[in-house]
This record gives sequence, structure tokens and C-alpha cells, in this order.
Amino acid sequence: MKTSLISQHVDYLKSMTVFDPKTPQYMVNFLKKSQHYCIGIIDIVNSSEIAASLTTKQLEKYYGLFLNIMAEVVNSHHGFVVKNIGDSLLFYFPDFSTTYTNDKFINCLDCGLEMTEMNDAINDIFKKEKLPRLNYRISADYGKVSIMKTNFSPNIDLFGGPVNMCVKINLSAKQNSMVIGKRLYDVVQNSDIFAYVPAGEYSINSEFSYPVYSVRRKHKNF
Repeated sequence: MKTSLISQHVDYLKSMTVFDPKTPQYMVNFLKKSQHYCIGIIDIVNSSEIAASLTTKQLEKYYGLFLNIMAEVVNSHHGFVVKNIGDSLLFYFPDFSTTYTNDKFINCLDCGLEMTEMNDAINDIFKKEKLPRLNYRISADYGKVSIMKTNFSPNIDLFGGPVNMCVKINLSAKQNSMVIGKRLYDVVQNSDIFAYVPAGEYSINSEFSYPVYSVRRKHKNF
């Protein structure tokens, strides 16, 4: 992935955002066009119980280490962090490809799997800091999202089905593993690098269920 593509994407987001100077400061502004992104979420397991056992300073260090380490992983794979949602981190990968290819979101899957593979190393750090063990789940999906900015923040926010579904299917992941939704699976299923195993379905209503898949590297076992 060339850095110039990242810069072009950032410049594009800036150029597409329209602000009305007459609107109040709290007003939101949406980009002129929606975009197709790969959306990812990493969420800490049992965070409420862990938080209850920590002092304020310990809690700040616990979340600070987690969020900063994972944000670095996202950045290193040319992804973009949107925000933290409590004990979760929301991030995305733009579609840099010019054609509908099966390998265009390899960086998204590689990012999530690297997060899972780092678990022991991260917990070595947490142990030295006298913090509880950290476990998490990762989920990702693909689709069209709306991009929003506010008049008081330089950061964007994302809305749409892929974001909502990414949150919903996160619980389908085993501890320290990654799952993806059907829309992302349809794009990446023929990859020579990753293997996929059905991990259940998320029931949207009595008539529609959304398939979910676990992801692993082909040279490793579950």
C-alpha cells in the first residue's frame, strides 16, 4: 500500500466535507457521497468486571495501553482510527482498489489477526505494569457508510449498516480471535492467505439471519 494513496484519501475526505458557517457549532455535516469501507471493531472482554477492580489511575493505564497499542496496529496497516467507544476501538480501511478483487482488504484482515497474535506480548506488558490480563474480540464487515463531521471536531464519524453489524457480530468471536460478516466474506473468500470457518449467524429478525465467519491464517491452526 503506497503512502500516497493514504494522503489522497485524507485529502478527499477534507474536500468532500461541506460546512455552513451559519449553522450552530453543534450541527453535523455529512460528506456529499457515502463510501464503501471495511469497518473493524476491537472490544475488551469482561471490561466491566475488570474496571470495578481497578483504581482510577490503574484504569487509565489499562485503557490507555490498550487503545494506544491497537491504534498503532491499525495505523501500521494503513487503516484509520475513528474513535474509542468505551472499551472498544472503531476503525476503518478505505477501498483503495480500482476493481472488485478478492485481495483488496487483506490489510484489514491482517490487522485484525495481528491484534490476536499480539495477545501474549501485550499481556507481558500488562503483567509488568501489575494490571489484569487483557482479552478481546475483533470483528469486521464491509459496505456503504455515511461519513459525518461536526463543526467542533477535526475527526470524522461513521454511520450505516456495516458499523452496526460489526458491533452486533463481535460477540460471535471467541476470546482473542476475529470474525467477519457475510459482506466482507464475499469479497475476501478466495484469498490464498486466509481460511474461513462458519461461526454462526446473527438474527436480525424472524426472517433474516446474517452469516458470520471466523478468520485465521492458512499456515496456522485454530
